[in-house]
Amino acid sequence: MYKLPELVFEYNELEPAISQKQLTIHHDKHHKAYVDKANGLLAQMDDGEFDAKNIAKGLSFNVGGHILHSLFWENLKSPQEKNEPQGSVKTALEEQFDSFEVFKDKFSYLAMTIEGSGWAALTYCPMTERLLLTQIEKHNLYLYPGYKILMVLDMWEHAYYLDYQNEKEKYVESFWKIVDWNKINSRLDEALR
Repeated sequence: MYKLPELVFEYNELEPAISQKQLTIHHDKHHKAYVDKANGLLAQMDDGEFDAKNIAKGLSFNVGGHILHSLFWENLKSPQEKNEPQGSVKTALEEQFDSFEVFKDKFSYLAMTIEGSGWAALTYCPMTERLLLTQIEKHNLYLYPGYKILMVLDMWEHAYYLDYQNEKEKYVESFWKIVDWNKINSRLDEALR
């Protein structure tokens, strides 16, 4: 069974970037719904009578939502005015994007140009030994085998609408103050092993 992860911070700890109300609804309602639906689909499979196509599509959507939300919570921490990467992730970003600011602009643009609902992601490709930016449509994890997701930004309206309404760019700007670069750095270090 899939399990809703506990947050490593208090519900009000990400304010003002993400309000307590926004975070509570996002985690306790939206993320929980993906977990509950995925577990319901597994129960249908256990019963033996199920439509394989519907189960496959439902699991892809709901398990993908669960995985991406879990990664999202893990790459957040209390807001900091100056919040920049350190260590191997800093080195990799500077090598591939010339500077953190260039990377930040490209990632923000990627997030803002998602059509409909989806995620902006920073990934690592072991075959090319490169950091890659990608958009993930809805929750579908159509990533090449072996890609490691280092950082994600949830661009579904349920992630920001209470706080920012239709001003997505303010949500993206606020995101940079709550990124946990230590977590992202450890994900990259793990991928490089």
